[in-house]
Amino acid sequence: MFAQFVDYLHDSSPASVAVMTVALMLMFGFLLTRVTKLLKLPNVTAYIITGILIGPYCLNLVPDSIAKSTAFLPNIALAFIAFSTGQFFRISALRGNGAKVLVITILEACVASLFVFIASYFVLGMDLAFSAVIAALASATAPASTMMTIRQTGAHGDFVNTLLQVVALDDVVGLIAYSVAVSIALALTASGTGFDFSSVTLPILMNIASVIIGAVLGVVMKIFLANRSKDNRLIISIAILFGFCGICEMLGVSPLLGCMFMSTVYINITDDDKLFKQLNYFNPPILLLFFVRSGVCFELGALTGKGEAGASLLTIGVVYFLVRIAGKYAGAFWGCLITGKSKLVRNYLGLALIPQAGVAIGLAELGARTLGGTTGSTLHTVILASSVLYELIGPACAKLSLSLSHSYDDSAEESPKVSPQEEDRIIINSLIERIRQIQSELPEHAQAVPAEVSPVSVQQHTTLRHLHTHNTNYN
Repeated sequence: MFAQFVDYLHDSSPASVAVMTVALMLMFGFLLTRVTKLLKLPNVTAYIITGILIGPYCLNLVPDSIAKSTAFLPNIALAFIAFSTGQFFRISALRGNGAKVLVITILEACVASLFVFIASYFVLGMDLAFSAVIAALASATAPASTMMTIRQTGAHGDFVNTLLQVVALDDVVGLIAYSVAVSIALALTASGTGFDFSSVTLPILMNIASVIIGAVLGVVMKIFLANRSKDNRLIISIAILFGFCGICEMLGVSPLLGCMFMSTVYINITDDDKLFKQLNYFNPPILLLFFVRSGVCFELGALTGKGEAGASLLTIGVVYFLVRIAGKYAGAFWGCLITGKSKLVRNYLGLALIPQAGVAIGLAELGARTLGGTTGSTLHTVILASSVLYELIGPACAKLSLSLSHSYDDSAEESPKVSPQEEDRIIINSLIERIRQIQSELPEHAQAVPAEVSPVSVQQHTTLRHLHTHNTNYN
């Protein structure tokens, strides 16, 4: 019966196939997050695994035509990711501790790239174009897992502040490194084994043009969104982002840097963070479809194949996975040492920078399309496979770093359960305190509740509980 459903899905009209496939991707992605939530893993892990499960290597629910026709999704998803990143670059926030954070970020990103380049080019013998691009991708970090862990533990302090600033700046360094690396890779590919300077400078100039256009659109966005309703603000902002993605596609560059500068300009000239919150409600379905599609396009069987230099993709993936972790830790350690950070920050910051997903996967997909052939396929396969592993161990490492740096109290996670009677007593006491506070603000002739308010009887618990709930909902 299931096989018949799959055959029907593939043989139906194109419109029904497209609609049903999107519905399946959304629903399966959501359902698998219920499992990863129990395992305390990020949603990105569930989405990628969903794509693998419904892809050609397992259930084969997604026709190949749908995967090819949704090739625009990476650009759209990355545009939203980059735009949301720009909100963290307020000039006022970067003035205080910006120089130290910038040094730490550059070192942890560049050392990871350097380690991966050495391992790929000199140890595994991969070609220069592939080594340059995969080394650039090694610099990127996924902040979602780390930020989720911080929220869950309630961690705070210098370690957390430094970590949040580093992961916010990290993708900027990664995007710049990718832009340069892919330009070099295209130059090497176009000129064979030689190096053509003009073919390197042209893509860089195109990226600079996209940054300038993005900054201008940030000003345009401020003008068009002023005094608009919520619905129209969402429509206009999405139209600008989609239009900018189209411009970048015509220029042959990634929209990431431009979108990030667009939002940076917007947040600094308006100080309006409501737009980012509104877009965050629109993002989840797009990001889910993007990551599920990445899983669908993941060539699982390629892991047993050989790269151009003869090394198996599984070997390349394992080396990349381990060497990047070493590079991140070493870079963060040296950066904290140079800037005079405390021993706790220096020793454990690198552990929280392990996760890698969103930006790296998107860039790998763009790189695969740009480079093409075996090189592009190898790049996408290695990054996607390692990202799944990073997202599996990343949250645990981030939590370990927060614990070892004493950024939160471990015992707070295991607070004793409160009985229903004790919960009622807490609610009643809070109501009494609230009543006394209100009475203290009333005129003097108002009658006060005696200080020796007697405990409320058990029979009144339900009534007072309903009163408390009603009062909370009203407020």
